[in-house]
Amino acid sequence: MKPNIKNIAVLTSGGDAPGMNACIRAVVRTGIYNGINMFGVLQGYQGLINNNIIPMDARSVSNIIHLGGTILKTARCLEFKTDEGMEIAYQNLKARDIDGLIVIGGDGTFTGARNFSNKYNIRVMGIPGTIDNDLYGSDFTLGYDTAINTVIEAIDKIRDTADSHDRLFFIEVMGRDSGCIALRSAVASGAEAVLLPERHTSIDELVSQLASGASTKKSSSIVIVSEGHKAGGAYDIAKQVKEQFNHYDTKVTILGHLQRGGSPSSFDRILGSRLGFAAVNEMLQGTSKAMVGLRGNEIKTTGIDEALSRHSFKLENDLLEMTKVLSI
Repeated sequence: MKPNIKNIAVLTSGGDAPGMNACIRAVVRTGIYNGINMFGVLQGYQGLINNNIIPMDARSVSNIIHLGGTILKTARCLEFKTDEGMEIAYQNLKARDIDGLIVIGGDGTFTGARNFSNKYNIRVMGIPGTIDNDLYGSDFTLGYDTAINTVIEAIDKIRDTADSHDRLFFIEVMGRDSGCIALRSAVASGAEAVLLPERHTSIDELVSQLASGASTKKSSSIVIVSEGHKAGGAYDIAKQVKEQFNHYDTKVTILGHLQRGGSPSSFDRILGSRLGFAAVNEMLQGTSKAMVGLRGNEIKTTGIDEALSRHSFKLENDLLEMTKVLSI
């Protein structure tokens, strides 16, 4: 039997990701199309506690599909991890007769939704919105494609100056635990080397690889460093390499939060729309405590418990091999 759902709220939590607005738009309009009263929660779980919950209509999400960030804002909220914080949030939802909650974010967001649902039996659906691409159950998470394109655009520009001055650039990208951005960016930009948190690469190995390129008269080199690499950040690694290999003038660029911003790619706009559409329809069919994700070219559901317990960083073996073969 389908549940009798009348009111649904949507929030974004954790780090922002390009495509979140396209997803919010799809959630709101799909709900309205099905006769549901839709609400937006401003500033994530903090907004639930602060009672910052607003009604949304179809015009509330006009002209946002191309925008980066999130119109609902986002915040980290330690208070929501406490029984007292969750009780306040629940009472605020109850006062508006909100039957379901759709959350867009990463593993921290999903953990909060799962615990909240377990405690109060409220229906929740998760949508994977994180540039790290590190949630099990979706081949691509929302914002990942745009982040890679942003990194590649920056690297292409850095390559121009690297070639002009015979420079070795260490470029640090986001990925404390996941090397997904670093790996794909390295292949797409033609980087000479990539350092990933999931793979051990010693400084000696890196120096040997760079020296091999220099011996074949490479005019520059680009090394992509995932911020979570065991040998340290880009500055630390660059210093260690320079002590052994001083063939090039060495420079470091930290791309940082540049990777989170910008207009979402067409892929992320479509993905956000598909996931938002699916999340509402799944909830109306009675699905709860689950995540919608892209597998192959189909939208599938995965239980939130499974998505959280089976971290998947999706480092493709052929891409790993290509970083060695194509960089000679």
